[in-house]
Parts: sequence; structure tokens; C-alpha cells
Amino acid sequence: MSKLAHAQWSSKMAFILAATGSAVGLGNIWRFSYMVGDSGGAAFVLVYLACVALVGLPVLVAEWLIGRRGQENPINAMADLAKRGGHFPAWVLVGISGVLAAFLILSFYSVIGGWSLSYTLNTVLGTFDGQDADSVGEYFGALLGNPGILLMWHSAFMVLVIGIVARGVTKGLEGAVRTLMPALVVLLLILVGYGITTGHFGEAMAFMFQPDWSALSGDVVLAAMGQAFFTLSLGMGIMMAYGSYLGEEVNLLGTARTVIILDTVIALLAGLAIFPIVFANGLSPGEGPGLIFVTLPLAFGSMTGGTILGLMFFLLLTFAALTSAISLLEPVVEFVEERTPLSRLTATLASGVAVWVLGIAALMSFNVWDDFLILGLNVFDLLDTFTSKILLPLTGLGAIVFAAWCLDRQGVAQELELSGGTESLWVVVARYVAPLGVIAVFVNSLLG
Repeated sequence: MSKLAHAQWSSKMAFILAATGSAVGLGNIWRFSYMVGDSGGAAFVLVYLACVALVGLPVLVAEWLIGRRGQENPINAMADLAKRGGHFPAWVLVGISGVLAAFLILSFYSVIGGWSLSYTLNTVLGTFDGQDADSVGEYFGALLGNPGILLMWHSAFMVLVIGIVARGVTKGLEGAVRTLMPALVVLLLILVGYGITTGHFGEAMAFMFQPDWSALSGDVVLAAMGQAFFTLSLGMGIMMAYGSYLGEEVNLLGTARTVIILDTVIALLAGLAIFPIVFANGLSPGEGPGLIFVTLPLAFGSMTGGTILGLMFFLLLTFAALTSAISLLEPVVEFVEERTPLSRLTATLASGVAVWVLGIAALMSFNVWDDFLILGLNVFDLLDTFTSKILLPLTGLGAIVFAAWCLDRQGVAQELELSGGTESLWVVVARYVAPLGVIAVFVNSLLG
């Protein structure tokens, strides 16, 4: 595909919805909630917000900047921009690692999306009604232990993702987020409304917004910095790909602020939806990953109207997983479409099937391949660890360093509409603060 034929977002709002949809995923509904629970509540939230501003925003803008200037997939964009600027050709590795990260992450992310589909159906069927903690835990264990059922749900989720992405930028990506994002917000607000009626909403508010500074430690700060980086879909090639569909009329800094605010509001709403239910049922907010797939089904199964609330919650989780999953497939498809003679449909099918096959290896690591370890990790954990601890931080670091040090400073200032003090602030944050923050995330993740 030539640059002249490169697709474009139909409007700024469509881009904001797509970027927010990518950022709003299981990381907001699942990871953010249990990290708040594990890390002392409000102290974590406040540090997280500061880290988003100092690390997340500049890296996000850098990736959009590279994508928009390149008007191609992340790999081609990095190669072309490096060549045009007379920089070392190895900068292309930033694009390669981003696209590779998206491909690998989607393979196991789809497995988790399949869990969400499974829980949605089983909530409707009343599977969790009246069950105790052991029974709900046994259901989750039985799901993981059945490769056939996991394959069915993994396949169903990937079919949905491929079907959306194959329709292209405007009909596929935009069409999906225009429907899924408002539906996600409505479901969240309904669940928050229910949380207000539990009698424990004040407890949840205090937990999330009254800081216990004694809970603040170096580990909590690093965890907050890591969440600020990962929640915005940084380092995955996604935002470079999305930026390549952007016109010059979009203000990148202003749009980044909007996306970050929306992403953070949804994450906080998710906490206000989840924690009142947790507290009302005498459960622990620090249950870790099991909070969503064991603790909450137990609560839904024992409360009045729990079937309807559980259905809404797991629909919410599925919608969030879908908006992120389609964004993960997009950089891979964009690369295949632009580097081969394949049509959009064929490129999507080829990319999606490859992801689906690797996902089979990931889901089998919970059952028939549970003894197959690489470096002491099963396939699922290896994919998760390699992407989150290595590829994502390195890609994000490469993007911000390239944008801050290699792209012409005057041109970047004009493109971001900076002058005087704001330009100086951008230079300090983009050249020093954000890279040091990403390096801290990288080192902490390796040592963790």
C-alpha cells in the first residue's frame, strides 16, 4: 500500500475513542483494581497519576509523533525516519520489537479474553449461584485444566477480533469502538450505581482516595510507574500504528491529555464498581489476579440480582478485552498489508491465524503442557514475562529517546505547538524524566 493510499481516521473523536479503547483493557478493569488492592489504595493511585503525567504522556506522544511522521507501519516508520534523519539504521529495531510485542501479547491476551467469554455465559447459566469459595475456585481450575474448552473460547474471541480488524480502520476499528466504548462506560456507571447501594461505597471511596502514606514504599512507586506505562498500550507498536492514520490537524499533546484522562477515569470507576462489592461481601481487596475470576463470581453468586450484575460485569470485561485486542492485532496487520501484496482481509486472516496458533501453545501450558518449561516458565508465563519485562519497556524507551533526541527539536516543537517555557519543559521531561522512568520500570521488572 502506498503512503497516498494510507488509511486515515475519519475524525479526531474517532481517534480518541480508538486510542482510549486500546488503553482501556484488562489492565484497567483487572490489573489496576488488584494493584490498588495490593499496594495500599489511595497512596498508589496518587503516585500512579503523577507517573502517568511524567512518564506515560511523553512516551504516548512520542509514539504518535513517530507514527504520524512515518505514515506507515511501525517498522517502516522507524526505518524511514532514521534514514531521513541520517541516524543509525538499527533504530528499526524499535519498530520490530513493538510489532513483535503486540503479536506475542495478543496470543495469550486472547486466552484471557476467552476466560471472560466463558464467565459471561456461565454467569447467565447460574453456574456460580450459591457456590462457596472452594467451588468457584474449582470452576476456574477446571476451566484452565480443560484444553478443549479453553481452545473453544480462545477461538471464539479471536474470531471476533479478526472479524473487526478485517473491516479496516473506519468500518472495523472505528465501528467497534463507537459501539463498545459507550457500552463499556454505561455498564461501568450501572455497576458503580449498584456499588452506592451496598452501604460500603464510602469504604471503597476511602480506600481509593484517602492516602495511607505509610503504605508508600519504593516498591509501590515502581509498581505505580509500571502500571502508568503499561495501561496506555505503550511499547506495543499500537500507538505508532494508530498515529500513522492521523492527519496533521490533530493536536497530539491535547489529544494525549484527553486519552489519559479518559483512561484514568475508567480505571477509577472500575475500582468504584469492584471494591464496594468486595467489601460488602467481606472479601479482601488484595486478592491479586484471582479478584476477577474467583472473588467476584463468589460475590455475584451470593447476592440478590447477582446474575444480572455478574452478566454486566463480565460483558464489561469482554468489551474492554476486545477494544484492546483489536488494537494489538492492528500493527501486525498493518505491517503485513504494507510489506506484502496481501489484501486487508487476507493480511488480517494470516496474522490472526498465526496469533491463534501461538495462543494454543499458551492455553496448553495450563494443562497438557504444564510440565513443559523454558527458563523455568510455562509458555503462557514466558510470553507474558518476555513482553512485559523486556520488549515493552525497551520499545517505549527507544520511542521516547528517538523522538526526543533524533527528531529535529524545532520541528517537534512546531508539531506539538510548544514555545518558550512549554518547549523547555517538554525537552526536560522527554529527554530525561520519561526515559529515566522507563529505565526504572525496566530494571525493576527484571529484578522483580
